[in-house]
Amino acid sequence: MKLLITFVWMVKNEIITDLFFDLDHTLWDFEKNSALTFKKIFNELKIEVPLSVFLKKYNPINHAYWKLYREDKITQIELRLKRLEETFEAINYEIAGCSINEISDKYIEYLSTFPHLFPETIIVLVSLQKKYNMHIISNGFEEVQHSKIERSGLKPFFKHIITADKVGVKKPNPLIFEHALKTTNTRPQNALMIGDSLEADILGAIHLGMQAIHFNSHHEPFHEHCLIINKLEELKVLLS
Repeated sequence: MKLLITFVWMVKNEIITDLFFDLDHTLWDFEKNSALTFKKIFNELKIEVPLSVFLKKYNPINHAYWKLYREDKITQIELRLKRLEETFEAINYEIAGCSINEISDKYIEYLSTFPHLFPETIIVLVSLQKKYNMHIISNGFEEVQHSKIERSGLKPFFKHIITADKVGVKKPNPLIFEHALKTTNTRPQNALMIGDSLEADILGAIHLGMQAIHFNSHHEPFHEHCLIINKLEELKVLLS
């Protein structure tokens, strides 16, 4: 309750001027778009494995490899390939007629062509745009993220798109948040980060003195670091 009272006071007194959103799993429905991407690839390459069986293994493996990538323990190439290799091994499926490299290349090529957002995303952004400057900070790949933003209709809402690829460091590294604040000419006390990852988005931003709202799309355990929402439309009430 204390967090909510403090936050509402800050909003009503116009301390918050700039909103920084994560992209994947926050605005852009990564799981849905990823599933559609694999469905297309499996049909093209005649990979005969039930999509649900594949995704049940792939999704947690992918999250684990992204964590390693954020921590600079693996390279971008290792991320792209190893998550696939481990998934096919986990379901005991031997690929015939294609390679992991081919699947990976097609995945990167097709992923951003699917435009699905979380429910109410555009409605929420239209509402917030009237009061705030809005930007994106993403750990995703530069070219892919810009394509997602363009194809999904998000581009008109955001003044700056900041990617880890371009900056050279990933959230939660404070350097990417510092870069974002400098680029947008925003002070930490006037900035609010909204993202799905407690580790990367929320704690990274709070460490730098920013406010944060955790969109808990992964159903992570309850915490008291910041406000937690389960639906994006809650932002219309909190930030009005």
